[in-house]
Amino acid sequence: MKRTTPPFRADHVGSLLRPPELLQARADFAAGTIDRAALQEAEDTAVRQVVALQEEIGLQSATDGEFRRTSWHMDFIYQLGGITRSDDQLQVAFKNDEGTTFFTSAALKISGKVRLDRPIFADAFTYLKSVVRAAEPKLTIPSPSMVHYRGGPAAIDPAVYGDVEDFWEDLSAAYAEEIRQLGELGCRYLQLDDTSMAYLNDPAQRQMISERGDDAEHQHLRYIKQINLALKGKPESMRVTTHSCRGNFQSYWAAEGGYDFVAEALFNELNVDGFFLEYDDARSGDFKPLRFMPKGKMVVLGLVTTKRGDLETKDYLKRRIEEASTYVPLEQICISPQCGFSSTVEGNRVSLQDEIAKLRLIVETATEVWG
Repeated sequence: MKRTTPPFRADHVGSLLRPPELLQARADFAAGTIDRAALQEAEDTAVRQVVALQEEIGLQSATDGEFRRTSWHMDFIYQLGGITRSDDQLQVAFKNDEGTTFFTSAALKISGKVRLDRPIFADAFTYLKSVVRAAEPKLTIPSPSMVHYRGGPAAIDPAVYGDVEDFWEDLSAAYAEEIRQLGELGCRYLQLDDTSMAYLNDPAQRQMISERGDDAEHQHLRYIKQINLALKGKPESMRVTTHSCRGNFQSYWAAEGGYDFVAEALFNELNVDGFFLEYDDARSGDFKPLRFMPKGKMVVLGLVTTKRGDLETKDYLKRRIEEASTYVPLEQICISPQCGFSSTVEGNRVSLQDEIAKLRLIVETATEVWG
């Protein structure tokens, strides 16, 4: 049966490949050869075109492709009050069959009380809402967990937060206010992107968390608690999903391991409407953890990879859906790519034609499975 509320049977994570014209405009702006108004005009044009593309493909949700961002999460996090860029460099190791590469960004420092000075991505959402015709405009933001996971205890100035509980309280309150204001703007589909919940399934990541002074065995429980507090006052009309993956940077990944470590608590205790879960290869484990999915919540199987251009077949996707349905009822299942196509401005090693073909495949498969 076709769904009329998010998440939809055929959905996608959010980020899309930046068109060459937009990349050139960003380069020209960085070089000082065009002004911000010209850059915004280029962004507006690209967003308008990519929304039309999503609707033409038949997707029921449409994002702005995250075209105005450099990365899926840091552009948001740096706009929270009390969070500043430090002189240190944040380096996250990513790997694939070719070797290792690094995502590098200015590290974050919590140098003041965390707060929301102004609604973040409000203008971007307002423009997205103005150009959709049939699809539900969907906004993606990093979850509160990512503010902590990226920096850890060392990022929190003890002169600002002598008690870490005060930090968590302020962080959730800032997010709650962001979500309230997004609701006032008409946002009815919000996705919290959260790699930490998938990363914590990886013993190597839990070791890293322990070594920096966090409680790795219970970190996911803390994150669930704080996200729930952020969502406590969300508008009734807003549907919220979360997306979990193991890293997505220029077709590289950062972590591996099935969902077993976090599944029972995550699926039953996190107060969201649906879970986008990476399931495009063996790194994600099997479908057995889906047995913990309670009635009333949706699971969006990320069966189609965004890391390679090779196109999956409908038969393959249908077999995977059937396999998952032995653990969670078919009516609770949707499908999507395993992650975005361009979590950072550089994008994955796929072409625009690959991206379109994969999104069409998802829509066509969902139509054949659910009608």
